[in-house]
Amino acid sequence: MDAAAPGPAIVAAGAPDALHRAAAALRAGLVVGVPTETVYGLAVLPHRDALERLLVAKRRSPDKGVALLVDSLDQVRALAEVPASAARLAARFWPGALTLVLPVRPALELPALLTGGRPTLGVRLPDHAVPRALARLLGPIATSSANISGAPDATTAAQLAASLGDAVALILDDGPVRGGVPSTVVGCPADGPPAVLREGALSAAAIAAASRLDYQP
Repeated sequence: MDAAAPGPAIVAAGAPDALHRAAAALRAGLVVGVPTETVYGLAVLPHRDALERLLVAKRRSPDKGVALLVDSLDQVRALAEVPASAARLAARFWPGALTLVLPVRPALELPALLTGGRPTLGVRLPDHAVPRALARLLGPIATSSANISGAPDATTAAQLAASLGDAVALILDDGPVRGGVPSTVVGCPADGPPAVLREGALSAAAIAAASRLDYQP
């Protein structure tokens, strides 16, 4: 995209300098559009000012929280408790379209905009090289679906640019996403069984089977 043109810069995700440019924008506190295997996401580093910028771009309520994309279970364990039920689900579905909502580690203070003011944190290890490379380089990346809240999710870079415009500094374009359906969100408390909070790319039945739970359709 011409630097003088309005709207975000769109860079091919496979370009030699793509990750460097995205990392620089994230370090500057800007919003970056990233591909995943489910839908395109809006990514920022999990700092208050950057999270505020993301929520303003999406017109999203601050009490919903923002999930983190990670590159390993070790990155998760540094921030959250991983109950046995969560470990089973991660072993079965990660990398993939599963977001786990886990208890934040005791005495660890995270931005309220990240957790939605709750003692839990959403995390996902995506099945896509781009966000994993960024998380490996910078640490966990706060990411939410690339859309105005309530509007359809962006499944291409062009849709993302048309929807969010100048609220996004840079978009990494990896073509149309493979899935097009958001991740399934599962809460895994320290005590008690997991619960499907949002059914998405993975069915509630698949989650129940992997959790060794009875499932009633």
